[in-house]
Parts: sequence; structure tokens; C-alpha cells
Amino acid sequence: MNFLAHVYLSGADQEKAIGNFIADSVRGKQYVDYPKGIQHGILLHREIDTFTDTHAIWRQNKKLLVPTYNHYAAVIIDMYYDHFLAKNWLDYHEVPLEEYAARFYALLEDNVALLPAKVQNFLPIMIRENWFTCYETVDGLGYILQQMDRRTKGISKMSRATTELLLYYDIMEADFIRFFKELEAHVSFIQDSPRFTAI
Repeated sequence: MNFLAHVYLSGADQEKAIGNFIADSVRGKQYVDYPKGIQHGILLHREIDTFTDTHAIWRQNKKLLVPTYNHYAAVIIDMYYDHFLAKNWLDYHEVPLEEYAARFYALLEDNVALLPAKVQNFLPIMIRENWFTCYETVDGLGYILQQMDRRTKGISKMSRATTELLLYYDIMEADFIRFFKELEAHVSFIQDSPRFTAI
């Protein structure tokens, strides 16, 4: 899962959403340095990643991309899934995506001191280019993939990755819908586990 899905799966809890968003930039036990709500978000992010990376549907989708994109295939599938979430956003959330994104960006700006340096560095670009709403269209996703490809100096080939998205579009969208339903149920279940309630 990429940024949009992680934030969405945090529900209405703002601290949890921040933690879920920054988790990739928080290593190991560093999460204990944050307020409890953000700790929950970081741990939830890790649980989501574990569930996703071991799920048969996600792994099968990734397998389609491995011959061309190697280990970047996992990142690309996560981006595809954010696209399907954004495209079908009103099936999942009552607040329109543009408004939802603006609220979340404002939350990050209000709490910028809590964000890791890496996140602080890319946040202005994310807000200016409105990544969450970019995910909504294939062209918008393609633009973000191009930006990511530039950061790898073309090694990832991600600028080409909308080709496979369009090729397998209907299959992957149906797979995403089935997978995401299971992921939402898993997230609901694990948040009541002792690992989270004991913090």
C-alpha cells in the first residue's frame, strides 16, 4: 500500500494517520519516541505492509511486473492500488478526495515539527503537486511514476509502468477490490489486539 491507502486505513484518528504516513521513515524502535497515537499509526503501517506483502492477490499482481521492473515491482503495485482507491474513492469515504487530501495536508503542515527530516523535505512537493488527487487518473499516476523514476536515474523504469496498468487494468482493479476488503477487515481486527491496546 502507498500513502493514500495508509492514511485512509487510519480512520478518523489524526495522530494515527500521521504515524501511518511517516512510518517508512521511522526505523526500528524509534517509534517509541513519538506520542502514543503516532506510535499506533507507525505500528499499524507495519502490520498493513506485512499483510500486503504476504497476500496471494498482491503477490500475484507483483509477479506480473517482476520481469520488467525487478524489485521495483512491489512499489509499482502499491501505486496501482492507490490509483484504484482514489478512482473509486467515494465507494470508501463520504468526503470527496480533493477535500480529504486538503485536510490531511493541512494536518501535516500543522504538525511539521513531528515529521522526520525526509518527510519534511518532500512534503512541500507532495502538497504542491497534490499527490493524492494525482492518483485518481492514469495520467496523474504516470506523472508521479515519472518523478520517482527520475530519482532512481531511470534504473527503476517506473516511467513506463502505466503500460502494464492499462494492459491488466480490469483484472487488477477487480483484484484490488477483493484484496482491499480483506485488508480493511484485518486492520479492524488487529487494532483490538494487545499489541496496540497495551501502548
